[in-house]
Amino acid sequence: MDVLTLSRWQFAITTVYHFFFVPLTLGISVLIALVETQYVRTGDEKYKQLAKFWGKLFLINFAIGVATGLVQEFQFGMNWSEYSRFMGDIFGAPLAIEALLAFYMESTFIGVWVFGWEKLSKKAHLAAAWLVALGSNLSALWILIANSFMQEPVGYKIDPETGRALMANFFEVATNPNVRVQWPHVFFAGMTTAGIFVASVAAYHLYRRTSPESLYRTALRWGVVYALIGSLMVTLVGHVQGQYLTHSQPMKMAAAEALWETEDPADFLLFAIVDEDAQQNTAEIKIPRFLSFLVHNKFSGEVRGIKDIQAEYEQKYGPGDYIPPVALTFWSFRIMVTAGLLMLLLAFLGVLYLRKPEIPRWYLAAMGWSFILPYIANSFGWIMAEVGRQPWIVYGLLLTKDAVSPNLGPGHLWFSLIGYIVVYGLLIIADVYLLVRYAHAGAEEAESSTAMAY
Repeated sequence: MDVLTLSRWQFAITTVYHFFFVPLTLGISVLIALVETQYVRTGDEKYKQLAKFWGKLFLINFAIGVATGLVQEFQFGMNWSEYSRFMGDIFGAPLAIEALLAFYMESTFIGVWVFGWEKLSKKAHLAAAWLVALGSNLSALWILIANSFMQEPVGYKIDPETGRALMANFFEVATNPNVRVQWPHVFFAGMTTAGIFVASVAAYHLYRRTSPESLYRTALRWGVVYALIGSLMVTLVGHVQGQYLTHSQPMKMAAAEALWETEDPADFLLFAIVDEDAQQNTAEIKIPRFLSFLVHNKFSGEVRGIKDIQAEYEQKYGPGDYIPPVALTFWSFRIMVTAGLLMLLLAFLGVLYLRKPEIPRWYLAAMGWSFILPYIANSFGWIMAEVGRQPWIVYGLLLTKDAVSPNLGPGHLWFSLIGYIVVYGLLIIADVYLLVRYAHAGAEEAESSTAMAY
């Protein structure tokens, strides 16, 4: 493989590794703050137990997430120096704010939260919990502001002498229209991830009839309600985001639907065998007119196809292939949606079953294994977002092939790629081991642990 392909594989693998940890951190930090709020409001010790229990799992996930995230940023200088040279003045600003403001706030108040249970008043400790949640989600916001410039460049100018992108309006960069739909989607995906994770652990203990069952029944209730709200909002925000991207990145959305020809009305494909070489689908199962409904909120309306958009881009940007990997984008979108719908169904059933004295054991078993669903949805959603933007690294401004470091050789990249896979793989194993160990131990163990155990 050449330098470009190896660089893309390396960044893709490390990004997906890192993104395993991000949504759970975002969602469970808010859930812990909500549970502790209930403890402060009612004085019920079971909510303190649950806050400590989820807090321990949050800290494990956070620590591994930091380790994978810090190393990931090195690649901008190592593998993608032409990208850094082109837009470092813009890309660096939100990342610096994320590190200096959000990350430091989050890290500081995590320490206060961990060691402050017996040293602070209940309300002061609760304030620390909410500041951790705020810091976590502000961190995601600033990272997504940086990513949104890559998706939809705004607030910039091109230096006529160097050809570099320079920041012309910080406010426009910070309020990028893309981030207004992207960040809510990530936030509610984090809620869904945390809700399913919490419900999965609670269901496992209820299936094993771990005592006290009332504690895990409460945990399951919080988890499924939290997941239900998150998954419903992900669906709503995702619908709005899809409509927005149809206009801002039409090629990505056409690829996500494997729509080769412009249609009016347009059908939605449930299944397709995509032949990218022939630029057609050899087999399709479709819902008539439904894609037009998703795009226009009515069962008619034009949806532009890949071939027409390619012709437009050739006129606008010059000769070239502007079609992303269609099959990967198409199936990534459907895997994400399928996993999301399964989580929505499980959360809805959980809310119904918790109204009854006995929860069916088949449901507890299914919910116990459901923790894998948000990781599937999150990973393939991110793959769709980034692969569907290709061949651009900065949409309409810089091609991915022009962003790679010019002095790298395949040998350097094979060495670093294998090293990253091994090290990140070991971190994943450590994370899973610790999460399983403490989730298996249960809330009683978390309550009895001292702060130094963290």
